[in-house]
Amino acid sequence: MPGIGDCKCVLVIGATAGIGRALALAIHALPSKPTVIVSGRRQQRLDELSKVGERIEAVRFDVNGNREDLKAFVQDITSRFPDLDAVIFSSGIQHIFDFNKPENIDLDVLETELNTNYTSIVRLITFFLPQFLKLSAEGRPSYLVPISSGLAIVPKASTPNYCATKAALHSLSMSLFQQLKDTNVHIIEIMPPLVESELHDHQGTTPVLSKFWMPLNTFTEYVMEGLKRGDFQITPGTSGENWERFEKGKLENIR
Repeated sequence: MPGIGDCKCVLVIGATAGIGRALALAIHALPSKPTVIVSGRRQQRLDELSKVGERIEAVRFDVNGNREDLKAFVQDITSRFPDLDAVIFSSGIQHIFDFNKPENIDLDVLETELNTNYTSIVRLITFFLPQFLKLSAEGRPSYLVPISSGLAIVPKASTPNYCATKAALHSLSMSLFQQLKDTNVHIIEIMPPLVESELHDHQGTTPVLSKFWMPLNTFTEYVMEGLKRGDFQITPGTSGENWERFEKGKLENIR
């Protein structure tokens, strides 16, 4: 299967930091010289990214908009960039919840985490698919790239909702892979282990986690090789170890 290295135009949703930013820059550096659209909430960071290369286009976008906002965003992007043939879904937030103290759980925060990490992605995939199925009918491959997590396989008890959202996205990715296997629309799921990022800064756990996490550069190099090959699941580090233990062979049993 051809990989993302042959794409003409790639949209990275959640590109203002961490994994999303690193992948956007790595894709921009591909020999095929694709246009890279970077989106996120922080305009200053988008402006900084847009200055890196002439083929980087910045579009401010909040995945927590309502359904009509998301649909309008997709319609605008596909109209402005008709060659769009890949979308990477990198937006994500993580919160600690202690269900031993249910009175302290902020359900607004919990539901925002659910929407950011899962519901908004399902909506966006639904809205992008008509464009990609049209490309498929024309014989052109396209790629939907959800970023789930190794925690979708083995959860961490302190972040139960985050792990549940990533497990849902992992399950969705496998089902979509099977549903779309007779089209030219390809699913590539990235399942990061603990990776260097800003994800944990608000939790105060970054100093401890930084002793164990995979460096962002190492992660990006590994993932880019999988994207260029067109691998269905890309599982660096401990994610790969847990995939071998608990997930191997599962996809073949999905009907």
